Amino acid sequence: MVEFEVGKCKHDAAKLQKVYLCGKFQCHMSDNLFIDNLKQSTGMRVFIFLIILIVSSLVGAAVSAAFMFAGDLGMKIAQGISSILMFVVPPIVYYFITRKERAMPALGFRAVNKPWLLYILIGAALMFVSLPVTNQLTAWNEAMNFGSAFERLEEYMKTLEEAAQAATEKMLKANNIGGLLFNLLIIALIPAVGEELTFRGVLQQGLSRRMNPHVAIILSAAIFSFIHFQFYGFLPRMFLGILLGYMFYVSGSLWTSILMHFVNNGTAVVLYYLNDKGIINVDVDHFGAMSPTMVAISAAATIALIVVCWRKSKELVQKDERHQ
Repeated sequence: MVEFEVGKCKHDAAKLQKVYLCGKFQCHMSDNLFIDNLKQSTGMRVFIFLIILIVSSLVGAAVSAAFMFAGDLGMKIAQGISSILMFVVPPIVYYFITRKERAMPALGFRAVNKPWLLYILIGAALMFVSLPVTNQLTAWNEAMNFGSAFERLEEYMKTLEEAAQAATEKMLKANNIGGLLFNLLIIALIPAVGEELTFRGVLQQGLSRRMNPHVAIILSAAIFSFIHFQFYGFLPRMFLGILLGYMFYVSGSLWTSILMHFVNNGTAVVLYYLNDKGIINVDVDHFGAMSPTMVAISAAATIALIVVCWRKSKELVQKDERHQ
């Protein structure tokens, strides 16, 4: 009788331990599920990204400050560090926190959709085909007048624009080919990667999940332009953002928009270098400015190329749906 009771107690104890462990495991799973669901909410995603962005930007400002007084080279290094910590690091950290698997492909680092060569070639060509439109938008933007009521605001924005222009020209200075290559890295490549990660990889994709893709592309392009805090370059920069956004959307890959962004920035860097050395003589800030007829042709060609890519992407989607 005693042996039976002891055996029964052991059995009951084991059963209670099993129930306790299962309950603890389910509680742990429930907590993880709650955290995962929290991370998926739009508000929490925005909050997480902003926190990462602020922290990373502050670190970038602190680190780059150490190089600011080391001459022109130090200023360029500081710019590179700031760009990496403000635009490259936050999107990657954000996606690894909110997406446990395949974070980099989800961010946009995927193979370019077929026909990949068509998207790459059209993307690069758009940077030159659209130049007359870009310069017309620049002319309109620079000619904007707010009237006497906003005279002080206008003067302030022009002061900021002049300061930014002076800093850009200082950054673009290069004494030799080595300096040119360094400028291409700091001014063209790093911003191309970082800004595409942030504005196309995170922002545009996030908006596209909740609204019409056209609206998402235009809205993310507007934010992309606004964040540069240069009002008199807002329209052409927004137009560039729209082109980058559409090509990212149709190609399905950040590699396309990064290439386009690099070509755009790199062209300005190379032209400034050649102009500074006296090899060519062009107005770098208004390169590609042409007659109204050429602007109209440029606009038509730009729209046609985007439409071709859009239709190709839709054909691919429909083809995949038929095979499923």
